[in-house]
Amino acid sequence: MNNLKLGIPKGSLETATINLFARAGWQIHSRTRNYFPYIDDAEISCALVRSQEMAAYVANGTLDLGLTGLDWILESGADVVEVCDLVYSKSSDQPCRWVLVVPQDSPIQSLEDLNGKKVATELVNFTRRYLEEHGIEAEVEFSWGATEAKAVEGLVDAVVEITETGSTIKAHGLRIVCELLQTHTRLITNKDALNDPWKKQKVDQIALLLQASLHAHQKVALSMNVPADKLDAIVALLPSLHAPTVNHLYDKDWLAVETVVDSNGVRDLIPQLSAAGAEGILEYELRKIV
Repeated sequence: MNNLKLGIPKGSLETATINLFARAGWQIHSRTRNYFPYIDDAEISCALVRSQEMAAYVANGTLDLGLTGLDWILESGADVVEVCDLVYSKSSDQPCRWVLVVPQDSPIQSLEDLNGKKVATELVNFTRRYLEEHGIEAEVEFSWGATEAKAVEGLVDAVVEITETGSTIKAHGLRIVCELLQTHTRLITNKDALNDPWKKQKVDQIALLLQASLHAHQKVALSMNVPADKLDAIVALLPSLHAPTVNHLYDKDWLAVETVVDSNGVRDLIPQLSAAGAEGILEYELRKIV
């Protein structure tokens, strides 16, 4: 039987990734003290792999497909094919940022002020290249963890750390000097997998459904009953992918209207629709939008 080897990022993204696959139609179950989760698709086998190592394993063919951040693809320099972007994280749908961080009272105010300084980060190769490209001569050392603490304790002049909101950095008495990279998850494969017709079809299937699930996660569907004489006013309030669907009800003076809208705007939209004359307004979640 054909088999596609899929890498699931172990650690902070693990649960979010498993939830994304569930919305896309695949149930993945982690096993205690086991690096090979069960997936309800006989054509796929899963392995838990650290995000930092994912690109290397996909590049050398140990894995056919994997999910990891753009940051770790750039850090590893591995020769992989990026199938699609998947903007999701453990806590939000916003991309994370790698930022240059210093203590509040540090004299470092810009990237140029790093000349001759010492920087700690887990993203060593990328940071070195970034500084070199900007003409900065600084010592960049690998951090095994607790990176922010090294700046707080004065062990280094600055750190390059990942953040979503910056709140933790601020809480530690640090400040952000500048942003080096925005990163989010990408689905990656290798050329050998894409040259195999069966594997390429399977990769395309997974990519399509993961993207469809993420797209749907940001939308909701609305349906409502609308008086015929108020249709134009209500349709004017409705954003949609193309145009709302409008059907006649048994009562010729009323119409059924359906549409898809951004989920973050629906709390303002529903009161407006009600005030404009819509009745029986229903909101429901979507699973996929292709």
